[in-house]
Amino acid sequence: MKTSQRIIVVLAAMMVILAGTSCSKLQARDHLNKGVQAYKNSKFEQAIGHFQQAVALDPTLVNARLYLATAYAQQYIPGADTPENNRFAEQAIEAYKQVLEKDPKNINSIKGIAYLYLQMKKFDLAKDFYKRASEADPNDPEPYYSVAVIDWTKTYVPRQEERAKLAMKPDDALPAKDKKVCAMLKDKNTPEVQEGIDNLTKALQLRPDYDDAMAYLNLMYRERADIQCTDPAARAADLKTADEWVDKTMATKKAKAEKQPGGAIVVEQK
Repeated sequence: MKTSQRIIVVLAAMMVILAGTSCSKLQARDHLNKGVQAYKNSKFEQAIGHFQQAVALDPTLVNARLYLATAYAQQYIPGADTPENNRFAEQAIEAYKQVLEKDPKNINSIKGIAYLYLQMKKFDLAKDFYKRASEADPNDPEPYYSVAVIDWTKTYVPRQEERAKLAMKPDDALPAKDKKVCAMLKDKNTPEVQEGIDNLTKALQLRPDYDDAMAYLNLMYRERADIQCTDPAARAADLKTADEWVDKTMATKKAKAEKQPGGAIVVEQK
């Protein structure tokens, strides 16, 4: 075969390949659009089918992978610990991770994974991804707040369990019953209590009217107060600071409610 003929054959083959690739990409975008419409109409199973087709036809279509992950996440019901329900969360997490392989700083995927791990009570994994979200977007106050919520959950639950074992009243200080228990909890909980306070402080620096962060500062200072085992003055100071954050939370919520008539004022107390 002459050189000119070889070139023609190669060019023809390339055109066929390009035409096929172009057609696949067009079909992928068509499935993506249909999936988005189904998603908007809350037809999540139908949407998932279209997004899967879009990803199969064009693996580079990151938006299709992101929508697929979000559609899986919409199927997940927080608190329902069943194999089928957990499978939706796992599929969503896997799809989000595939997005991160293409776009490592995709903030929606990072936060999506963190939220799902949080709802599944996989707190350490959730905290890791919320910290990753803070690294990807240091000016977003929400990941800092979420880390603190995890810290509070991990300190509050075991502390309350120990108090229940000792049949303590709500206002009893831990040393009044068992100094060893208090010392154990202080050693275990202090790093996360401090991390929680630091993260909530950072969240409020970024969003000064973040009333949820204020409410959790109240809770975190109460956590710290209860493990001030041998320092009554420090305990009293932490409780005073906690009360001040209750007042700040109420004032902030009231100011927001006044801007939106009919808004409710709720402060979380534990």
